[in-house]
Amino acid sequence: QVQLVESGGGLVQAGGSLRLSCAASGRTLSSYAMGWFRQAPGKEREFVAAKTWSGANTYYADSVKGRFTIFRDNTKNTVFLQMNSLNPDDTAVYYCAADVNGKGGSSWSAYHYWGQGTQVTVSS
Repeated sequence: QVQLVESGGGLVQAGGSLRLSCAASGRTLSSYAMGWFRQAPGKEREFVAAKTWSGANTYYADSVKGRFTIFRDNTKNTVFLQMNSLNPDDTAVYYCAADVNGKGGSSWSAYHYWGQGTQVTVSS
């Protein structure tokens, strides 16, 4: 069993930055693919970014390319989402997720473990 805990969310002005963290306990993440998803009020959960366990493959949603960066520190069992140039459309609850098969990708159904989410609010 893996427990994922996100942190780093908050209120930021448009154009600002936040770094989200997702700390894992229970098992090492080093063989898992990790992803970030988000869900805005009244909308479905959507893919944001993912990275395979080796770090060789990284995926981003078109809406965040060039602004967000996913990276991981396997020694600390933590994955991060650096978010720059934030805009109000980025307002959502952000979730990290782990895929035990190591492939990840943009489909939420590929992931087996989820965190509880952290709120990100971007004011205009």
